[in-house]
Amino acid sequence: MASDWATFGADLHLELRGTRLRAGLMDALREAVRSGRLAPGTRLPSSRSLAADLGLARNTVADAYAELVAEGWLTARQGSGTRVARRTAPRPPAAAPPSAGSVRRRPATPVHNLNSGTPDLASFPRADWLKAYRRALTDAPNEAFGYGDPRGRPELRTALAEYLARARGVHARPERIVICAGFVHGLMLIGQVLRARGVRDVAVESYGLDLHDGLLRRAGLGTPVLGFDERGTRTGELAGLDGCGAVLMTAAHQYPLGGALPPDRRAEVVDWARASGGVVLEDDYDGEFRYDRRSVGALQGLDPERVAYLGTASKSLAPGLRLAWMVLPGDLAVEVAETKGAVGWSSSTPDQLAFAEFLRSGAYDRHVRASRLRYRRRRDQLVAAVAAHSPETRVSGIAAGLHAVLALPPGTEQATLRAAAWRGLAVQGVNAFRRPTVPPTLDGLVVGYATPPDSGWQGALGALCGVLP
Repeated sequence: MASDWATFGADLHLELRGTRLRAGLMDALREAVRSGRLAPGTRLPSSRSLAADLGLARNTVADAYAELVAEGWLTARQGSGTRVARRTAPRPPAAAPPSAGSVRRRPATPVHNLNSGTPDLASFPRADWLKAYRRALTDAPNEAFGYGDPRGRPELRTALAEYLARARGVHARPERIVICAGFVHGLMLIGQVLRARGVRDVAVESYGLDLHDGLLRRAGLGTPVLGFDERGTRTGELAGLDGCGAVLMTAAHQYPLGGALPPDRRAEVVDWARASGGVVLEDDYDGEFRYDRRSVGALQGLDPERVAYLGTASKSLAPGLRLAWMVLPGDLAVEVAETKGAVGWSSSTPDQLAFAEFLRSGAYDRHVRASRLRYRRRRDQLVAAVAAHSPETRVSGIAAGLHAVLALPPGTEQATLRAAAWRGLAVQGVNAFRRPTVPPTLDGLVVGYATPPDSGWQGALGALCGVLP
């Protein structure tokens, strides 16, 4: 039986060559340090532990350590063990001073970030999340750390069913919810299922993310584009699309132009799905954030058997959690779960349990309400600053969400984006979201006012005003 001391210490992989054991061990350690595999400061196993692992005498390892310490490869201190020595990096040559005629260059990285798509990451509720994590792990059954149900943990699906019904008007039952690692993951799974069903096309809106369009095309699906007017997506065009089995929409808050789909068009798209046997894929990416109007309920509430609802924690909490969910019609829920189980790509079980506790405890509601107030203040400051600096600039899409659209004079979008880059401001143009087949009719900026931390918000707002006409 191995002695107890053999179970202690860190593992260290070394390949010894030759018959001279001490010399071979020293050569292997030098090479590991020289190649960078053992970084400066890395603590090595004790001589007793390494000797047991390599089948050497302890004195052989101790003598090799001592000689490498003398050579400067390692350091040894009482209480700190033996570590890889830290070496002073060579000083780079001094840069030549810029010449008088040198060209001023734009900042290498943006100083201010107003790109849309993320919340203020500094506002993540770390303390409350940690409490939820501890409670969830304390109460978790042992089986929770196995592979489990491909639909996701039942605790989270149950908590989501209650929350979505209460806050978003979604008709949800836990067995019809599938947890996924982000909206993109969910859309990829649904795309695979639709293609396997024989669906040929999934219609998309005139403006949206190319990433989503590309995922559908890579699944073997065509993506015909629906027209857009002052009332939003022209859902009546669906009836003329032969072979179209689904449509992807941001009905509650069109991305990125803003605005909710009018009630008559909401009814129209659901009627199309009923008549054609198609499916509406509802991307409810920022449904929690409403400011100047009552919350627009999820489209799924009109017909849970024809609308697949997709939501995410990426905007309300943080995209790094990789937590999203799908509430699916019965038959689609079964097929998506089977497809997901075959792939094996899932969100972390501890994160799912923590989010379930976060929802049940009311911490999620408190965080959303606090975020809503903070983002509304930012939106109001954005509108006021633009009105003061550039009165002719129209700001739209501001009743909801985490971004606004600033209209620009025709033909000025690219010049404004170049001016923003020179100022170190990252911001997106409206036409970056336009489908290639849609003619350019709008010029503007999509301003993600939720993105900067509080400390950087005023600076970003000032840089934005500095590039407006």
